[in-house]
Amino acid sequence: MATIPWLVDVLRGAGVQVVVEGDWLNRMRPGSFDPIGVLWHHTASTSSATNPHPALNICINGRPDLAGPLCQALVDYHGVFHVISAGRCNHAGTSGGSGPIPAGDGNTMLIGWEIDYNGVNQEMTAAQYDASVAATAAVLTRLGRDASYARGHRETSTTGKIDPSFIDLNVMRADVAARIGTAGWSSIVDNATAGRFTASTSWGVSSYSGQRYGADYRYADPVAASDPAWYRFDVPAAGNYRVDAWWPANAGYNGATPYIVATTTGNRTVYVDQRATGGQWRTLGTFALPAGDANRVAVSRWSTAGGLVIADAVRLTRV
Repeated sequence: MATIPWLVDVLRGAGVQVVVEGDWLNRMRPGSFDPIGVLWHHTASTSSATNPHPALNICINGRPDLAGPLCQALVDYHGVFHVISAGRCNHAGTSGGSGPIPAGDGNTMLIGWEIDYNGVNQEMTAAQYDASVAATAAVLTRLGRDASYARGHRETSTTGKIDPSFIDLNVMRADVAARIGTAGWSSIVDNATAGRFTASTSWGVSSYSGQRYGADYRYADPVAASDPAWYRFDVPAAGNYRVDAWWPANAGYNGATPYIVATTTGNRTVYVDQRATGGQWRTLGTFALPAGDANRVAVSRWSTAGGLVIADAVRLTRV
């Protein structure tokens, strides 16, 4: 029987928060499992901020009329994926066919998310929805499938299931498609990129170092003021992005250069030593960024270290 031991790595790579529940690699139902798509459910349990995953035990161990595990992952109130199984689960039953998903054994064909909300007088939270979209896009990309292979249980059920309630499944697929379309997106802004780099006249231009990216780079003395050189990016969708910087290294350059990243929750500052590791991409970290065309990364002059502050190139990559 096939399994999906890559599930945790794929989810984490998509920026989804993951909790591994016990021996998930070996917890499964007997029978075939060769997934081609992802099926969304709701648990019918009432979750809350203080009780975020009331159905977790049932999803792991099952109930009197149906043996567990009941899904590959449960999505709690906060959007955390609790990974339960790498193999076949009792979640889909018989598929009547929907979109590209054929009629047949849904447990063989589909990976299931149980989203923990009651579906009667409670909708899924924004955190649950966003994490489920990100996870679905990442898994479908891993399977080599498009967004049409994301379905709701009410679409495939032959027994009148209503889950997942309170969402438009066509909108869900559009959001998954948008996420798939931007997966792996990357963009580089150099100090010479037209319309994408701005700096005051205090920043000089140099081509001294052979470690530069492009024809030249910018430099300035450190001062007790920000005077940032900004890099503007047109971020295609809100999500997690790795930020890399390129600078030429020199013993006379700054040992604590501040890079500012404008994230969804405010500015974050990372300090780098520009005296070393030059002439290559160096990762500043992975950050949640909003969608839109705006200044996203800056090099600040506000450093207590000596030596010239360098602004050369910055790269964003969606992860």
